[in-house]
Amino acid sequence: MNQLGHWPTTGLDVEKLRRIGWQPQPFAEFILKIHSRCNLACDYCYVYEMADQSWRDQPKTMAERIFENSCQTIREHAARFSVPAVSLVFHGGEPLLVGPKTFERFARYARETLEPVTEVSLGIQTNGVLLDEQFLRIFDGSRIQVGVSIDGDKRGQDRHRKYRRGAGSYDDVAKGLRLLTSSEHRHLYAGLLCTIDIANDPIDTYEALVGFEPPAIDFLLPHGNWTSPPPSKDPATAETPYADWLIAIFNRWYDAPALETRIRLFDDVIELLLGRQGSSESVGLSPIRLAVFETDGTLEQVDALKSAFAGAAEIQTRADGGNPLDRARWDPSVIARQIGVEALSDTCRACPIHTVCGAGHYAHRYREGAGFRNPSVYCADLMKLIRHIESRVRSDITTATTG
Repeated sequence: MNQLGHWPTTGLDVEKLRRIGWQPQPFAEFILKIHSRCNLACDYCYVYEMADQSWRDQPKTMAERIFENSCQTIREHAARFSVPAVSLVFHGGEPLLVGPKTFERFARYARETLEPVTEVSLGIQTNGVLLDEQFLRIFDGSRIQVGVSIDGDKRGQDRHRKYRRGAGSYDDVAKGLRLLTSSEHRHLYAGLLCTIDIANDPIDTYEALVGFEPPAIDFLLPHGNWTSPPPSKDPATAETPYADWLIAIFNRWYDAPALETRIRLFDDVIELLLGRQGSSESVGLSPIRLAVFETDGTLEQVDALKSAFAGAAEIQTRADGGNPLDRARWDPSVIARQIGVEALSDTCRACPIHTVCGAGHYAHRYREGAGFRNPSVYCADLMKLIRHIESRVRSDITTATTG
C-alpha cells in the first residue's frame, strides 16, 4: 500500500483541483506485463532485486482472459476520451517467455480490439536472448517495434546481465541483435536500452552500442533515491559521477561528423533548452500518461517506482465499478505526474533550469518520511549535464547566427 504521510498520498489537494476545473489527461501509453519472470538475473533489476517484491505473488504468465480484459479496458478508455493514438508495449520479466504462439495471439487480439477506435503502435522490450526467426516473423506480421536491453560491450554486459547460473548473456543478445539488424528485419528495430554503470568506460560502451547500428539509444540512470542511493552516488557530496560519464558520451556523439544514432536523453534536453517539449519521463514537465497492467491484470503506475518502497506503484482506485483507467486518472499518484511544476519541491521551483530538468525521474525523488516532493537524488548530475549541453548548443547557435 502507499505509505501514509508521503506526498502525494497526503498533501495533494485533489478536491481543490476538481473545484477549479482541472482535468487529468487520459492514458495513452500502456505496458502489459505478459510474463512476470525473467530468464536473466540482472543484479540491479528494480523488479526483482529492490524494495518491492510483489512479483513473487504474480502468476508467471498473463492469462488469455486477463489480456483480453486489459485490451477491452484500454479500448473503452480510448473511446470515451477520444484518444487519437495509443502505444502498447509487451513487457516482463521477459515477455518472450510466453512463447511464440501465445505472443502471436496476444498481438493479433490487441490490434483487432484497439484499431477500430484508435491508432495503435505495438512494441516489445526484450533482453534479446530469445530473439529468433520465428519471433521476428511474428513481429513483422503484427507490425511490432523491438527494443533490446544491452549494457554495452561484452565485459559491460556480462558484469550484471547474467543467467542465474552466472554465465554472461552478451553472446546470446548479440546473436539476436544480428538477426534483428539484418536487412530482412531491420525495419522492426526500435533501438537499444542501456542501464548506466560508471565502472564501464563510457566511450567503449557507446561505441559498442553504436556498433549494432541502433536508430536510438536510451541511457537509463540506475534507480535509486535519497533513502537508497544509486551505486557510486553519495547525495551528501557535490560529486557528479553520472554527469561526467554522460558528458563523455555527449561530446563523442555531438562531435561526430554525421549523426550516428539518436540518444533520447540528449535529444530531450536539447529540445527542452530550445523551449520545445520533450518526450521522456526522465526530464521535463510533460504529463505522464502511462499505465501498467500487471500479469494478474492489476493496474499500476510505471514499475520503476517499485525501487522506492513496496506498493509505490499501486494505484488506489475505488471499488465502485466502471472502467479502472477512467477512475485511475484521479489517483493522487497519477495526478502528481500530470500537474507539472506544481508537483516540484520549493528547491526545484527556485532552480533556473527546473523546466528542463523537471526534477528528474519521479522515482529518483523519493525520501522516506517525505515522499516524492524532493529534488532528484541525481540533482547535481542533472544540473552539470544540462549546463554542459546548454553551453555546447548555445555556442553553436551563436556561431551559426553570427558567422
